[in-house]
Amino acid sequence: MDVRERIKNVAVLGAGLMGHGIAEVAAMAGYNVTMRDIKQEFIDRGMNMIKESLAKLEQKGKIKSADEVLSRIKTTVDLEEAVKDADLIIEAVPEVFEIKEEVFKECDKIAKPECIFASNTSTMKITDLAKVTSREDKFAGLHFFNPPVLMRLVEVIRGEKTSEETMQILVEFVKSIGKVPVRVEKDVPGFIVNRVQAPAGVLLMAILEKGIATPEEVDATVRRLGLPMGPFELMDYTGVDTFYNAMKYYAQTISPDYEPPEFLEKMVKENKLGRKTGQGWYDWSAGRPQIDSSKATDKINPMDFTFVEINEAVKLVEMGVATPEDIDTAVKLGLNRPFGPFELAKQFGDKQIAARLEELAKQFGKKIFEPTKTLKEGKLEELLKKGKAAEGEEKKGDEFKTIKIEKLEGGITKLILNRPDRLNTISPELMDELDKAITMLWNDKDTRVIVITGAGDRAFSAGADLTTLITHPFDFLEHNRKGERIFRRLSEIPKPVIAAINGYALGGGLEIAMSCDIRLAKKSAVIGLPEVGLGLLPGWSGTQRMVKLIGISRAMQLALTGERISAEEAEKWGLINKVFDDDKFEEEVMNYAKNIAERCAPISMALIKRLINKGGEVPMDVGLEWECTAAGLLFSTEDLREGISAFLRKEKPQFKGR
Repeated sequence: MDVRERIKNVAVLGAGLMGHGIAEVAAMAGYNVTMRDIKQEFIDRGMNMIKESLAKLEQKGKIKSADEVLSRIKTTVDLEEAVKDADLIIEAVPEVFEIKEEVFKECDKIAKPECIFASNTSTMKITDLAKVTSREDKFAGLHFFNPPVLMRLVEVIRGEKTSEETMQILVEFVKSIGKVPVRVEKDVPGFIVNRVQAPAGVLLMAILEKGIATPEEVDATVRRLGLPMGPFELMDYTGVDTFYNAMKYYAQTISPDYEPPEFLEKMVKENKLGRKTGQGWYDWSAGRPQIDSSKATDKINPMDFTFVEINEAVKLVEMGVATPEDIDTAVKLGLNRPFGPFELAKQFGDKQIAARLEELAKQFGKKIFEPTKTLKEGKLEELLKKGKAAEGEEKKGDEFKTIKIEKLEGGITKLILNRPDRLNTISPELMDELDKAITMLWNDKDTRVIVITGAGDRAFSAGADLTTLITHPFDFLEHNRKGERIFRRLSEIPKPVIAAINGYALGGGLEIAMSCDIRLAKKSAVIGLPEVGLGLLPGWSGTQRMVKLIGISRAMQLALTGERISAEEAEKWGLINKVFDDDKFEEEVMNYAKNIAERCAPISMALIKRLINKGGEVPMDVGLEWECTAAGLLFSTEDLREGISAFLRKEKPQFKGR
């Protein structure tokens, strides 16, 4: 389906925080956008924010021309002017049902019959909003996350009467604007991300009601795990009233357990809404509050919040809202987390989770904390297997989101780390996709040489994505183990792997490059391990690989100081194999890879890689024994006979990998 044939003109209703961001994203993707609000001052404010954002993006080289994007955005206070020619209407007005209802009623009278309606609501049922129109089959939810320009997730929500055609069009639209769509197949309050988080909010309020811990004690405890904000500071940041209204809505639509406590209602009535009013759980009058880290306490267990979220995620699967994989994707992208609830659930097992949930339900008298049927009966693994079967085959190479696979002539395959707007930093999603790509290329007979590089011309990879939030030491340990395993597989793939370092190779980016067999770099490339300056260490095999490549002294220098060195200096140290001029870099890398692919026998290269990798790990006599065995294996190959014959014929050998 070519979505651009179906959708050309997009109307965004609302120029506020979400509305202006959605308009900007759609215009950046090439759509004609009309942004409408009820007052010119609201429009002017929204347009100023769009202009500021585009100017920054242009300055950073993420877009070619801010003026070109702006030329695709029209503004108006007239609803008819905004929607009469629209192919898609995205509503982003205040979260008040009556306001949304009135807007959609009016749009229904004006818009073309084929126009699709979408609401950006974060909580309200799409089905109820659709009922006020005559096009319930063309009505769905498009829930963007704040800020829309940066956040990649969009939940695509099916109302009770939304057609499959409408869902498919909206999924393709979301892809076309560079976002990741996750289908919500059943219209439930909170959809996926907000719904999964909702019980944790109830637990926070229950902890305060019982006098177990103060907001500062909770925040200090949670921040000790590496989060930039604790839950109460975050609530202040986003608005205490937003949290209160969501809880009220969930109390009416899900369970009375969500009813906000009296002290929260009192805060809202007294206008103590957090950052926007200067006072909430904390005093914001002098700027961001200072949380006293010494207030961290063992009176609460942060894993309890994870367990109630896992429980809610399981409920969503049981209700047919989404698959486990889609829920994990949504939570990771929507909340910038390294693991989804089901990935965490596998670490703990249903027995441990169910037992703790029973304790929490009894302690706080909340029925929503009781373990769901799947957990209680120990059938989590069965649920996950069903979900995987429903999900179908794994992504193919052309369906990756954070990497690209390009098959070139002569048996060369380029694997491109594809997050240029974030200097190709390594997110959990990129890590997963790299793992799948290695599996895909491992036995791909058409690939003889793999070239790994970064998208754009600024970075190979600037390391780990530091916006990824990890909430527990065990999670961080597993995050590092996972990276080590994937990079190890990269070093063991039975084909030569070349790192084409076309810019910054820092931290985890350098660790990827060190896991490759050969490192080629631009003269302007910059190399380094900056982890020590962040209180971290190179945790994806960097401390071990670097010693083997350049020795203890140089490895100590880079890892202990965090200093960055030029590609030419790295070449002198033996960390880089060859350095090329910037203007000839890509051509030189391709020639280098082509030369290997044409001249070298595939089976021979695979065995040489294995022997050299193991050479530093086993005693000499063991290595020599393996070497003799490998030589014997090669003696029986067609490629060896072709190699010798071609040498005698004074021709290029035609190796077939047999």
